[in-house]
Amino acid sequence: MKANSILHPQLAAALATLGHTDIVLVTDAGFPIPPGANRIDLGFFPGTVDALAILRVLRDALCVEEVSFAPEVRDCHPALYRDLQQIYTGSGAVFSGVSHEDLCRDLAYRAKVIIRSGSFNPWANIALVASTDPFAWFTDVSGVKPLPAYVERRRRIRDNAVPALQ
Repeated sequence: MKANSILHPQLAAALATLGHTDIVLVTDAGFPIPPGANRIDLGFFPGTVDALAILRVLRDALCVEEVSFAPEVRDCHPALYRDLQQIYTGSGAVFSGVSHEDLCRDLAYRAKVIIRSGSFNPWANIALVASTDPFAWFTDVSGVKPLPAYVERRRRIRDNAVPALQ
């Protein structure tokens, strides 16, 4: 058994396949998962496993450059919004708004992995866009000039920036 790692074999294997810009969608218990999706079902009882618990584990397991969710999270569910800010503070990720309809009709079909939680938390459908480590790929000794987006992500990580939905 590996210490401090994801124990669920299907989830660990799915995360190992991720590359830059791949999408991981963490959903509530009622999200309509498309047929044929790479579905990892962690929900087995209302509230268990909670979407926020999954997001906290994923925060430590992968690099994320963008966290997308319905704007209603900020506007109608401030506690969930604050939880998302707490989880992704210092990650370098940016928040972006996407309608619930687009989550269901577009992102769900493009997601490489969909993780269904047992959460009954309204609007707890969160898309994570995988990234690379901006420090590992662009070092000062490499002689390669990083793109401005990587420089900005490094700054947000160093500054422990709190993400906000624009």
